[in-house]
This record gives sequence, C-alpha cells and structure tokens, in this order.
Amino acid sequence: MRKPDFNNLLKVLNRQKPDRPTLFEFFLNKSLYEKLAGENVVAENRDWQWNTVCPVLINAFKNAGYDYVTVQGSTFTFPMAEPEHKKTISLNAGNTIYDRNSFKAYQWPSPEDSDYSQLKNALQLLPEGMKLVVCGPGGILENIIALVGYERLCMMLFDNPDLAGDIFAAIGERLVEYYRICSAFDSVGAMISNDDWGFKTQTMLSPDDMRKYVLPWHKKIVDTVHNAGKPVILHSCGKLDEVMDDIIAIGCDAKHSYEDIIEPVESFYKRMSDKIAVVGGIDLDFIISSPLDKIKKRSLEMLKLSETKGAYALGTGNSVPDYVPDDNYFAMTNVIRKAE
Repeated sequence: MRKPDFNNLLKVLNRQKPDRPTLFEFFLNKSLYEKLAGENVVAENRDWQWNTVCPVLINAFKNAGYDYVTVQGSTFTFPMAEPEHKKTISLNAGNTIYDRNSFKAYQWPSPEDSDYSQLKNALQLLPEGMKLVVCGPGGILENIIALVGYERLCMMLFDNPDLAGDIFAAIGERLVEYYRICSAFDSVGAMISNDDWGFKTQTMLSPDDMRKYVLPWHKKIVDTVHNAGKPVILHSCGKLDEVMDDIIAIGCDAKHSYEDIIEPVESFYKRMSDKIAVVGGIDLDFIISSPLDKIKKRSLEMLKLSETKGAYALGTGNSVPDYVPDDNYFAMTNVIRKAE
C-alpha cells in the first residue's frame, strides 16, 4: 500500500513534477469512505462526520492513495433560512437579507468563536507524511447568494450597490479570518478556497462585478494563507475564461473543477499549466457513463501528458457523489499504480 507523502501534492501545487503520480479529490461520498476505510474502522467509529478529522476519513483517503485528507476547519458557517428540502436548491432561495434593515438585524457570526481543536488534534491522528487540506464553509459569492438570492443580488448590484458591497465585505472579512485561523495549524498543508463563480457559458456576475466585489476578497484569502506558508487551491465551477488572468494575478496556486462541455482538462492543462497547477479534471459525466477501459485510458493519457512538466494531480472534474459507480471511480484512481 502507498505511504502518504504530502510533498508530492505540494510539488504539484508549486507547478513541479511530483516524485510519483499524485491524486486529488475535493470529497468522496459516505458509502465510498466506509468501503475504503475498512469494516473494523467503521465499526469502531459509527458516528463519524464527513467534515471532521476522524479515523474513517483518514483511513479512506490513505487507503485510496491520497496524501492528504480534506476537511472543514470548524463548524463556522453563516446561518441562513432553511431551504426547501428538494433534490435541487434554487439560486433564488436566499431570503435572509433583502434590505438595509435585514442586513443590520442579521446576527453575523464570529470565526473566532468556533472550535478549531480538531486541526490541532489531527497531529496525533494523521499517519506520517499526511496533511490536512482544509476547505471553507462556502465562498464569498456562494454565501451572499445563499443569504440574498441570486436574482435579488443582481438587482441589488444595480439598485443598491452600497448595500451589496457591505454584504460582500461582511462575508469576506469573516472568511479571511477563518482562513487565517486554519492556515496557522501545523497539521494543515494547503487550503481550498471553494466558491462557485460560473455557469457553463459565463461567470454568474459580470467580469467587472467579479473584479469589484469578489476577487479582492479572494486575494485577501490567498495572501493570508500564503503568509502562513501554505498554497491555495481555487475550487470554482463554471466558465471562468474572462477572469482567469485575474485568478492567476491574485496568486491562486491551483485550479479545480472542470467540465468537458466547458473545456476538457487536457486542453486547459496545455494552455494554462505554466501559470497555474491543474488538479482533478476528468469529467464527472464521463466517469459515470464511460466503460471502464475508456476511463483507464483517459486517466493514463492525462498522466502521460503531465509526466514531464508536472503541475497535475489526477482526479474527477468536481467530486465523487454517491451516484458515481465505485468501479468507475476505481478505474480512474488505480491507474496511478500502473503509471508508477
């Protein structure tokens, strides 16, 4: 079995060639975690939670061949109205803040009041060579949409930009503090700034509004994590071409989330890997619907494409939800052993 060595992922994020083929995934799913962790580990930890540092998550990531474990740093989050319990949630569901009075009345949480002890305790749980990769409780744009609603936000940017700016700032300054706290722990090797920005054809806000309201706060997050000596992975879905130069300019070390319908990861790697590391990328629909031999072939070819330059870690374009067949997931990840 592979021994974890976070230095491999660190080399990828520094746009270098890792010592061996390296995997990256944002998150898997409960049944897959339990299958990978092993029956004994699951039996001893029946009440485990996916967002906490625990033996089930650690063993699952280790046994699958990853050099790290993804986790949230604490329970810090932005309280919001309970959405309707449906298979999908409308972008217009947010109705917590809708004017200046509701903004003032909102009970803004303090990141300092959350418990981060699991990041300290992780040093006693993680195997030698393994680190945490910590994500946020959603991002700047995701949280304002959840609090305000997408259509209401778009109207607010036109009708009341001062209020919109104040809400962005209230969210942004708290996320910056959350990342400052998390990145200071020795157990943390890197951080994910996770914030979906786009649709399949364009960014959710105009590029100018992205540059005015969203990107400056992400730059503060990146600078904060870099000041702690850690790299930052941007996880953002959608077509981001119009702000890709900005993403590079604010210092993001790697980009995650790719869809073939927007641009295949192979094409993005050829264009951009000199400027930003590429992690994941094998299209999720492709993983779900393709024969196993095609999944293996494409995964091996992606490793071949990046074997000289590096700056790449193999994984899906987004994550591994429970509707991904386990065999299809393993068809992708198991090729790292053939490529070694």
